[in-house]
Amino acid sequence: MGRRAHHPRRGSLGYSPRKMAARPIGRIRSKVKEDQVRMQGFCGYKAGVTHVTIIDDYKNSITKGEEITTAATVIEVPPMTVCGLRAYREGRLGLRVLKEVWANDFSKDLKRAFPVPEKFPGSLEDIEKVIDESEAKELRLIVHTNPRLSSVSQKKPEIMEFHISGSDIKEGFEYAKTIFGKDIRIPDVFKEGEFVDTISITKGKGFQGPLKKWGTKHLPRKTRKGHRTAGTLGPWHPSAMMWTVPQSGQMGYHQRTEFNKRILKIGTDGEDINPDGGFLKYGFIKSDYVIVHGSVAGPRKRHIKLRPAIRPPRRVPDGIPQITYISRKSKQGV
Repeated sequence: MGRRAHHPRRGSLGYSPRKMAARPIGRIRSKVKEDQVRMQGFCGYKAGVTHVTIIDDYKNSITKGEEITTAATVIEVPPMTVCGLRAYREGRLGLRVLKEVWANDFSKDLKRAFPVPEKFPGSLEDIEKVIDESEAKELRLIVHTNPRLSSVSQKKPEIMEFHISGSDIKEGFEYAKTIFGKDIRIPDVFKEGEFVDTISITKGKGFQGPLKKWGTKHLPRKTRKGHRTAGTLGPWHPSAMMWTVPQSGQMGYHQRTEFNKRILKIGTDGEDINPDGGFLKYGFIKSDYVIVHGSVAGPRKRHIKLRPAIRPPRRVPDGIPQITYISRKSKQGV
């Protein structure tokens, strides 16, 4: 008998089942343990991709000290408003809400998200009381975006929570008091040269067949029951289709977390980065922005969350990246 033909499996099962995300905004499912007291995250809107020239500052790189050109993603990050504070306790099945307070000096656009009362009950003293009684185990800031300050054609703000890091919960409460009811900007959370994780929803591609979704082989022309189908759906026994068989289904619009994206630049003036004619299908950057090394999942105008790197690389370059050139050429194809 001849040898059986064998090849590595086509398509990864690492993300199965590949279902559509419930919302166009990604979720942060894990927090980072660190002693620094800060809000563990920020969010913005993907504007587009450009290329930059930087000085290679990796210690063991063969191009150390030389100029290299690399792709970079530009994310517009308008200021976020800290509109509330929530304390959690340890419950039988995990964390449970113990107390929450909201700032009464809220934005008018907040009414677009949910019915807002004339005055929110409670104050920060209620949170301080449960902390003194050692009931609270974790603090999270309730923040909302300000899409009006960006080029996204949206008025309704997104509301989300961000964990307050630090070794002492009382230090986190003192930090929360300083920014409660105020706007917080990207330089208050991250700094240039830091590694972050990007969390977003990928570009949706709809219902696709197994060839495009899983990369199965295009069958020869004499195949009787289709050329773009799977060659076999499994053995006779067991008489049930295995979940590993490549089948048609949803492709794209999945939540993905990309680790260790280095922040190359944090800017406050969009004129320093806007290309001629603006970013394609986005427009001009009006507020703060951040340039991230490499690509970021999702189409333009997609909501992007930034989180401190949960598993940073061992060999981290020192200092701020030195950018010598940022491409501002027109992206309009002229």
